Amino acid sequence: MKRAIAVLCIATLTALWSQEVPAQAPSPHAIDIPDWFVDTFLELREDVADAAGKGKRLLIYFGQDGCPYCKLLMETTFRETRLADKVQRGFLPLALNMWGDREVTWVDGRRMSEKELARALKVQYTPTLLMFNEQAEVIVRLNGYLPAHQLEAAIDYVAGRLETKRDLSEYVRAAAGPPASPRLHDEPYFLAAPYDLTGLRGKRLVVLFERPNCASCDELHLDTLKRDEVARWLTEFTVARFDPGTRTALTTPDGRQTNAAAWARELGIAYVPTLVFFDTSGAEVFRAEAYLRAFHLSSALEYVASDAYRSEPSFQRFVQARADRMREHGRTVDLWK
Repeated sequence: MKRAIAVLCIATLTALWSQEVPAQAPSPHAIDIPDWFVDTFLELREDVADAAGKGKRLLIYFGQDGCPYCKLLMETTFRETRLADKVQRGFLPLALNMWGDREVTWVDGRRMSEKELARALKVQYTPTLLMFNEQAEVIVRLNGYLPAHQLEAAIDYVAGRLETKRDLSEYVRAAAGPPASPRLHDEPYFLAAPYDLTGLRGKRLVVLFERPNCASCDELHLDTLKRDEVARWLTEFTVARFDPGTRTALTTPDGRQTNAAAWARELGIAYVPTLVFFDTSGAEVFRAEAYLRAFHLSSALEYVASDAYRSEPSFQRFVQARADRMREHGRTVDLWK
């Protein structure tokens, strides 16, 4: 079977299989998958069992062509010997194409194409990584690119079978942390206390979860949030910010009294920074849970602010159409700037 699926932005964990596979003829913006990814019949419950028989766990990567995050993941992050070795020792890695037509049998026996599975799993970002336990349950899902230190922590967590012993977010916080600001960054448009997230004058709400000592959070404030296009779309939202490690009192969009830590646990916030979007009724409609540069963050803001999510359930299709419109108007589209 040919190898090297072209991928768009999604971060996948990698594992070892002894066979080597030839590379697929690359498409114009193809990204080469490391040759230690494996080919199977894509019977995923069987793949879980095969991995378990080797003392490993199944890892599935969704990607697509032209994705700078996928390129960074595959051609840089997964070329780092330490991280690549960890994935090969701990996982059986499979690569799926978010828009592909190969038939996949999901763990419950349903058969569908790669793109149908991506749609069923609500894959919105590439790279996206799914990691399974021995019961064929997804125990960690990474929606989008994560910096190498956070990805390595997630790999260690799953390979070490720590899911019954420790909380993922707390483990990542303790295990992954290059030097970063010990204080949260403030922005003039952040909602001030008391944090009542109900009745926000008809505006949509975006909630940013971040922590101190988070290098990606630093970059978000020092660069991405200051970009003109991002700043313009942010004016369409009420913006609230919470540290999921604190007990800051707040009222949720549906009117419940709680605190930041409890609400973050309820929402399943595992990584920072994460942005959760709510409509004017207080219902969550979208979230961004990974490292995003300005183009993709402004796309996420427009996706919700314009109500495009109501008619286009695929964020990736929205991003592609948005980029095409910008090019038609003579604007340069750089996914990495």
